[in-house]
Amino acid sequence: MAKITLDNLAHSYLPNPGHEDDFALKELNHDWIDGEAYALLGASGCGKSTLLNIISGLLQPSQGRILFNDVDVTNAPTAERNIAQVFQFPVVYDTMTVRDNLAFPLRNRGADASYVAERVQQIAQMIGMEDELNRKARGLTADAKQKISLGRGMVREDVNALLFDEPLTVIDPHMKWELRTQLKSLHHEFGHTMIYVTHDQTEALTFADKVVVMYDGRVVQIGTPQELFERPAHTFVGYFIGSPGMNLFDAQISGNAAQVAGASINLNKTYAPKGGKTQLGVRPEFIRLNGEGLGLPAKVTRVEDVGRHKIIRLDVAGQPVSAIAEEGATVPSENTAISFDPAGINVYADDWRISAEGEAA
Repeated sequence: MAKITLDNLAHSYLPNPGHEDDFALKELNHDWIDGEAYALLGASGCGKSTLLNIISGLLQPSQGRILFNDVDVTNAPTAERNIAQVFQFPVVYDTMTVRDNLAFPLRNRGADASYVAERVQQIAQMIGMEDELNRKARGLTADAKQKISLGRGMVREDVNALLFDEPLTVIDPHMKWELRTQLKSLHHEFGHTMIYVTHDQTEALTFADKVVVMYDGRVVQIGTPQELFERPAHTFVGYFIGSPGMNLFDAQISGNAAQVAGASINLNKTYAPKGGKTQLGVRPEFIRLNGEGLGLPAKVTRVEDVGRHKIIRLDVAGQPVSAIAEEGATVPSENTAISFDPAGINVYADDWRISAEGEAA
């Protein structure tokens, strides 16, 4: 297990980067705590896999250092970093049995045969392949092969870190849930430092102690699922986390009030943005439908009943807005008005969340 430190780390795939936009991974300075489970979450192309491959040693960064437990491993090969990595698509030895695939990392390090047998049995049970241990990997389905890859990544108990690069892409939906649960159990049992790359917010939020949200090559927030939901540090976090994501309203802010589409919104707190584009971020859960004439004018365009609640799609001054109402709530047929629960309002300047006066950042 290891604390992982990213020190002035950045990477460009260009030979002579001259501008920040030339970097696929922009400058990072973070300490990732020994023994915690992290999810790297973001859209395709945001730098998640680049960062993971730098941590694993498959890629040399253009600048900066990476340290394991304060030891510089920037130039150390993968084999010397004592990590296990599971990739997006299966990497297995087709001519070996499932048993031998799972045992390979342990046998390769001279582990005792009885321990190997016991550990392989434990992992096979975890991935649901006890009955296929003696089958050759050749001819197995893609999801079965990926389960072998996962198992081989998890079989060692002495690694500094376990790295997962979108490992459940080819796994069927029911098995995804089972394997995520098993990964969390493994983490709680052995306390490995785990880093899990995904573009799926459900995977990230159900797996990780801390979610690392990446956007345009940068880490925009590291936090618990609750922190990401309640206080998104960047508008992208609000948009990407939640279903539906956070609504954003262009606003003119002065003190404890905001003007949105000609209506005055009470913020209940005082803000002093330093110029730039200012917006209010309000999640659908904090949008209130009040009835026509009682707030910001809105028009109902669609209602989606998802069983536990209704998602109300609205048009507010030409902008699409989402609200969530309880299953039994009455929904206006067309014209209505909305207001915001002040407890659910976040204020942004140039896409970054700003704090109210007297509020901790």
